[in-house]
Amino acid sequence: MVQYLVALVPTFVVLAFFFLGPFNWSRRRTWTRAVTCAFVAAVALRYMFWRLTETVLPYPNDGASFYWVWMLFFVEILAFVEVILFLVLMSRYVDRSAEADRLARGFFARDKRELPTVDVFIPTYNEPLDVLERTIIGARSLDYPPDKLNVYVLDDQRRDWLKAYCEEKNVIHVTRGDNSHAKAGNMNNGLKVSSGEFIAIFDADFVPYRHFLRRTLPFFSDESIGIVQTPQHFFNVDPVQSNLGLENIWPDEQRLFFDEIAPSRDAWDVSFCCGSCSIARRKAVDAIGGFPTESITEDLLTTLSMLNKGYKTRYLNERLSMGLAAENLTGYFVQRERWCQGGIQTLYLYNGPLRGPGLTLFQRIMFLPASWLVQYLVRFMILFVPIVYLWFGLLPLYFTDIADYVSHQVPLLAAYFLLMLWITPTRYLPVVSSAVGTFATFRMLPTVVSSLVRPFGKPFRVTPKGSGNELNQFDRYSFAWIASLIAITVLGLLVNVVPETSHVQGQFSPVAAWWSGINIVVLLIASLICFEKPRRLFHAFKLDEPAVVDDVPGQVVSLALDKAVVAVPTTVRFQSKSVMLKLPGFAPFKAELGQVTQRRKSVSRSGDKQAYYLHLYFELSGSARDRLIVKLYTGQYSRDIRDIDKVAVSLNLLLRSFGRTRTL
Repeated sequence: MVQYLVALVPTFVVLAFFFLGPFNWSRRRTWTRAVTCAFVAAVALRYMFWRLTETVLPYPNDGASFYWVWMLFFVEILAFVEVILFLVLMSRYVDRSAEADRLARGFFARDKRELPTVDVFIPTYNEPLDVLERTIIGARSLDYPPDKLNVYVLDDQRRDWLKAYCEEKNVIHVTRGDNSHAKAGNMNNGLKVSSGEFIAIFDADFVPYRHFLRRTLPFFSDESIGIVQTPQHFFNVDPVQSNLGLENIWPDEQRLFFDEIAPSRDAWDVSFCCGSCSIARRKAVDAIGGFPTESITEDLLTTLSMLNKGYKTRYLNERLSMGLAAENLTGYFVQRERWCQGGIQTLYLYNGPLRGPGLTLFQRIMFLPASWLVQYLVRFMILFVPIVYLWFGLLPLYFTDIADYVSHQVPLLAAYFLLMLWITPTRYLPVVSSAVGTFATFRMLPTVVSSLVRPFGKPFRVTPKGSGNELNQFDRYSFAWIASLIAITVLGLLVNVVPETSHVQGQFSPVAAWWSGINIVVLLIASLICFEKPRRLFHAFKLDEPAVVDDVPGQVVSLALDKAVVAVPTTVRFQSKSVMLKLPGFAPFKAELGQVTQRRKSVSRSGDKQAYYLHLYFELSGSARDRLIVKLYTGQYSRDIRDIDKVAVSLNLLLRSFGRTRTL
C-alpha cells in the first residue's frame, strides 16, 4: 500500500501545480502559458526517459516481443515530438482585436475616395441556390463604399439560372471554358477579370458579416501582410454534435483550432490561410503567380508561397462570418480527407515546408503536417495494444511493477488533460474528445497512408452542401471497425478471466484491464456518431424579439428563412390557419399556422408563466427575403456554445448509449 502512495506522489505534484498555479492564472498571458507548457513538457520528458531506460532497453531480444516493444516505442516517440511541438506552439497567444481597433481609426479616417478597392470572390461548383443566395446577399450587403466593392460569383458549372440570379442581384457572374485545377483554377480565372487591390474570399456556403472589411482591411497598413484570416463559425450543427445529441451543450468540432490553436500560431508568425473568410493583398497574390494549383489545399500553399516571398498571414479571432458546417458524415470526411491529403502534399512540393525558399527553420517545423501524420496512428495503437496483449500475451513494454507504471504514466496523462482543460476550458473533455478522434481514425488513417505513398492524382472533391444533400446515412464502415474492436476487446477480457484459457500473466494484467475498459467506453461513444440524425435545410436562430400575429402581440423565440415560432398568451385563439405575421423592420406578410404547443416557461415580456407557441410557416421572395437573410446571417445572431455543461454532456451520452444499445 505504501509503495502505491509513493507512486502517486508525482501525480499529486501535477495536481498541486495546476490547482495552485494555472487554474488561478490568466490563460491569455504569455508567461503563464510558457510556464505551464514547460512544466508539462518536463513531465513528458520524464516519462520518455523512463520508457527508454526502464522499459525498452532492458527488454531481451527474444523475437516478436522485442520488435513489438521497439515498434510501440517508436510510435510513442512520434507522439512525444507532436506533443512538444504543440506545447511550444501553445506557449504563446495573441488577441489582435485591440490592434484592429487602433488600426481602423487611422485607416477609415481618410476620405472614402482614398479607400482601396476590394473584390469579393465566391467560388462555386455545385451548390444550390438555397446555399448561394445567403452568401451573395451577405457579400452585397458589406459595409463598404459601393463604388469600391465588386462581388464576383465564380461559377465552375456555367449555370444559366445562377447567371440570371446574379444579374438580378447586381453581382458579376464569371465562368471559364474548363474546370482545370478546381477551386484554385477558378479563383485564378477570377483574377483575370477583376482588378481590386484586395481580394476577399468566401466559400459558397459562408456569409460575411457586414463589418468584415472594416475589421480586416486595416491590417494591410503593414505592407508585409499578405493575408488576414478570420475564424469560421457555423449556423448549423456539425454531424458530430448532431449524432451525439449534443447540439446545445457541445461546441462544433473546429472550435479548438479556430479559437485556441490559430491565435497561438499567429503569435509565432506561423498563421496560415484557411481559404474561406479571408482577405488577401492582390500584390502578394500576383507575386506568387496567382493561387497555387499544385495542391488540393490551395489556401495552405498560398500561405507558404507568400512566406517564401516575405509576406505574412495575420489571424483576427473575431466572429466576422457564418457558414454551413458539413451536414452529414459524407461531407465531414470529404473535407477532412482533402485537408489531410493537401497538408501531406506540401511535403513533396518545391514551395512546401521542406524545400520552400525564405522559410526559417522554425517555420519549416511548424508547417510540417505532423498532426495528420501522427494522431491517427497513435489513436489506433492505443486501441490495438491491449488487444495484442490479451490475445497473444505480448507485452508493450518491459514491465517492472504497477507502482512504477503509475508513477510515470498517470502524471503524464493528468498533466496533459489538465493542460487542455486550462487552455481550452470550453472546448475540451478528455473522453468525448478522444471518442471523436477515435471515430475519425478508421477513415483517416488509410488516407494518411495513401497520401504518403501516392500524394497526387486524387481529384479535388467539393464538400456536399444544401438541398439534395438531406439523405440520412449510417456509417457502416466505421461502425464495423468500432463494433469489431469492442467485441475483440471484451472477448479478450473474458478469455483471460478463466485461468485455463488465459494468455496473460504478471502485474501488467490489471493495467491492461483498465486500459481495455477505457477503450470500450471511448469506442461506445464513437459508435454513436455513426448514426445520422435528420436535420433541417433552413436553420433556425433563437431570438427574443417582439412580433405581432393577427394584431396579437407576442415574442419571436425562433426564426428561420421559412419558419417562425412565436409565443402568445394562452388566452388567444386563432380561427384561421392563415395569419398575418409582423416582424420589426418588415411589412406584414402571410404565414400558415402549423402546430401549437404549450410550455410552462416565462417567454413573454408580460411575465406569463404559460404561453402558446405558434409554429408559423411562410415563403418570402424578393427584397423581403433578402432583408431576412441580412437580419439572420450577417452578425446579429449566432448559435455558439459559450461553455460546456459537463454534467449534461455526460448524462446525455449515457442515456444515448443505453438507448442505442437497446435498439441494437
